[in-house]
Amino acid sequence: MRVVGVDPGLAACGYGVVEAAGPKTRALAYGCWLTEAGVPVEVRLGELFLALTDLLAEHEPEGVALEESFVGRDARTALSVGQVRGTLLVACAKAGVPCIEYSPATVKQAVCGYGRADKAQVQRMAKALLGLEKAPTPTHAADALAVAFCLATAPTLLRLAG
Repeated sequence: MRVVGVDPGLAACGYGVVEAAGPKTRALAYGCWLTEAGVPVEVRLGELFLALTDLLAEHEPEGVALEESFVGRDARTALSVGQVRGTLLVACAKAGVPCIEYSPATVKQAVCGYGRADKAQVQRMAKALLGLEKAPTPTHAADALAVAFCLATAPTLLRLAG
């Protein structure tokens, strides 16, 4: 199963492509799309739409996993991340790729065994679980790989759980 994971953000949007085949899960690609502050939001959203559209066309995943937004005290940040998430959902719909969302705590629990793990722990576990030579950077990319890992391994975990 090949999947794409995304850690949505307007300034920095992490992505990861993961493939699970039998007991082995590996990273095929990962990184972070950056958009420039001061550029109109519609242009930045368009850049992210095209970036995900291109990634979906290149890797032809069976699904996309988005990390749900953490809503903190800053309403403006929550709104911009919501706009990004909407843009990414439309890109998935247009490409005909199903999308699922996982909360940050669920992702951390799945990859680290602890729902309040810190960014460094997620990076180390992404490295270990995906057989990478070094911890993925930036942290947005590690988060995207972790959320992709959740979706890529979910069928196996669900079968094991009964």
